[in-house]
Amino acid sequence: MRAGSLTIIVVAAFTACLLRTVPSMAQQITGTPGSPNATTTIDGKYLPAPPSQFGGDINPSADRSKPYWPPSIVPPKGAPNMLLVMTDDAGYGVSGTFGGVIPTPALDRIAEMGLRYTQFHSTALCSPSRAALITGRNHHSTGFGVITEQSTGYPGYDSIIGLDNATIGAILKGNGYLTSWFGKEHNTPSFQYSQAGPFDQWPSGMGFDYFYGFMGGETNQWTPYLFQNTTQIFPWIGKPGYNLTTDLADEAIRYLKQVSAAAPDKPFFLYFAPGGTHAPHQPTPEWIEKFKGKFDMGWNEMREQILANQKRLGVVPQNTQLTPWPDDLPKWDTLSADEKKLFTRQAEVYAAYVAYTDHEIGRVIQEVQDLGKLDNTLIIYIEGDNGTSAEGSTLGTTFDLAAIQGIDIPVADQLKFYDAWGSDRTTPHMSVAWSWAFDTPFKWTKQVASHFGGTRQGMAIAWPDRIKDAGGIRSQFHHIIDIVPTILEAVGVPAPVMVNGIAQKPIEGISMAYTWDKARADAPSKRMTQYFEMFGNRAIYHDGWIAATTPPSPPWLMGLTKMPDVVDGYKWELYNLAEDYSENNDLATKDPDKLRQMQQLFLVEAAKYNVFPLDNSVAQRLTAPRPSATAGRADFSYSDTMSGLPPSSAPDILNRSYIITAEIQIPAEGADGMLVTLGGRFGGYGLYVLNEKPVFLYNLLNLERFRWEGKEALSPGKHTIAFDFKSDGPGYGKGGHGVLKVDGKEVASQTIPHTIPFMMTIDETFDVGIDTRSSVEDKDYQAPFGFTGKIDKLTFSLGSGG
Repeated sequence: MRAGSLTIIVVAAFTACLLRTVPSMAQQITGTPGSPNATTTIDGKYLPAPPSQFGGDINPSADRSKPYWPPSIVPPKGAPNMLLVMTDDAGYGVSGTFGGVIPTPALDRIAEMGLRYTQFHSTALCSPSRAALITGRNHHSTGFGVITEQSTGYPGYDSIIGLDNATIGAILKGNGYLTSWFGKEHNTPSFQYSQAGPFDQWPSGMGFDYFYGFMGGETNQWTPYLFQNTTQIFPWIGKPGYNLTTDLADEAIRYLKQVSAAAPDKPFFLYFAPGGTHAPHQPTPEWIEKFKGKFDMGWNEMREQILANQKRLGVVPQNTQLTPWPDDLPKWDTLSADEKKLFTRQAEVYAAYVAYTDHEIGRVIQEVQDLGKLDNTLIIYIEGDNGTSAEGSTLGTTFDLAAIQGIDIPVADQLKFYDAWGSDRTTPHMSVAWSWAFDTPFKWTKQVASHFGGTRQGMAIAWPDRIKDAGGIRSQFHHIIDIVPTILEAVGVPAPVMVNGIAQKPIEGISMAYTWDKARADAPSKRMTQYFEMFGNRAIYHDGWIAATTPPSPPWLMGLTKMPDVVDGYKWELYNLAEDYSENNDLATKDPDKLRQMQQLFLVEAAKYNVFPLDNSVAQRLTAPRPSATAGRADFSYSDTMSGLPPSSAPDILNRSYIITAEIQIPAEGADGMLVTLGGRFGGYGLYVLNEKPVFLYNLLNLERFRWEGKEALSPGKHTIAFDFKSDGPGYGKGGHGVLKVDGKEVASQTIPHTIPFMMTIDETFDVGIDTRSSVEDKDYQAPFGFTGKIDKLTFSLGSGG
């Protein structure tokens, strides 16, 4: 081929390439097109935006070509930064901002800069509210009809935020925002927490550039189970005085400083969700000291004080009535001196946790101001993802995993931990009576979606550049699904119709921006209808009325009592909210026609949003089968050292017989250390060698410890250590008989009366050859307690059950 022919072919190829790279007319480029500093806004309907087409010239040599840089995607001009804050387990009567007796100056600050909303609602439970918050869709629409640990195989309950439910992180990232998430996650299926992934349901897979926090519903604030993006922060070594709440604020502040230095003009979306005030209640000691003696008035008098404060602040109507005190909770003046001493301590520590959490949120807000970004930052501060938690039992608890499994700890035993309440030696929660009082003026608590005690949240919004009615109060009826469309309207971008090639479900929320102007302070609510459902308790709001089922069993019994077999046979109540803010006057018998209309409307809404099938089981769902790498397996095998597996990836020994076998080698100098463990100080088990003797220890939620120990030291060489447990099941928490063997010979044997019923741990891990978190028995060893011999093979053989 001649050289001229080659030139013609090359030029033709470049011409064809050029024809394929004409800049898209859909993109609006600002600055000089093709320059390194050119930017573009997009219509945002299809995310991510298609690659920008080349707009320069390409010829065989660079000196006859023209470069062209693709423009950076930016939001519309003037789009605000976003700081979205949500605390945990705090009802309407908690914060001082909404009449509570606990000061919350950071929330006050947002309310005074902007607006307080007095009819804003959650779903009544943690991860369902969080899924609704970040997607703008109802919790059943996103698969989160319940927390992920209770997920079942139905579209409304599988805890999978489908690819057709893109989060606000994905939407804003696609439109040029920096996106980050700090604190509690609880929206990844619990069976996907391990390093095996998949990671599409982790924050990084849901549109968040950076994540720093914990994955489950709670974690110990002193020794948290932390992740940075998808990597466990491991092994955990805490600093003196460390507390997670401060760490989260420190990390958010560090992040803001760094991204502001790197890209000062790029707007951020920062989602800050600390664990406060979910159990365990673990603030720092100096905050506890601030509240000493502040709750000596008791829960009944506190309700009166809160309602008076609420009326004074104008966050409830002046005719609001205080709902009746429930018959099955004691009145304060009937308590003994010891009971009052314990219960006031519980409230002091909870209040300290509220105030401490608010203080750390305030530090993040102050950093936004220090960076000069406050005026053009939309700040949404939601106090609680549901009502105050009743999961501490009527007595409160020293160890929260005991209470949520129906195990009460006597007052006298709890008082032994009075001075350690909230420290790393306890994982405390408070009495239900306090929880009910902190939901003033409403009935019920967290988990109860049928009543506002479970779903009414204090919420404030500020955006100094846009919202000018500083200190205003808004009473329109809104729901947590309304946050995403509010953000989208503030930014000026649409909800996408397609993300990553997947058609999107419509956003189900309604923007609240229509309430921002003072002239529209009393505008009618644009949210006309909203359903509620959790564990079979349900309600339907429509145009100022609400119909609600009467809970057949209180949430503090955790569904462990007999529930109605017929879920659709519940008693219903009816309230006219225009006249009865607190749901105090039931009109069901006076207006049966209205009630019937509302019940029919609930069925329509429930069918629309994947609410069916209704299910009123609670604790039982914790042990329901769900997909994971361990599902259906009875035999597990490990070798050498392995650590950091979440409980969902570990062999499940709950409510079943099992055999653990360790084939090991003891060196001539002897050996000690952990062979296998799951859990730690507050519940779990460990098979280990201590003082060269084999030990199996079963820690029943830090309430009892059962110990099997061989009397003779293991000689150098190979040995097989086995622990064989025969359960007395079927049933939850049954006892059984355990035998510890060495080389086939029984060395210890005992029968125990009970075991852990539903949940061994939330924030500890499964480790082989080491213990990377807390010890199952502090008197025996301290983590990491690595085995100094050699593990050839470690196996689990599981019987039926689980």
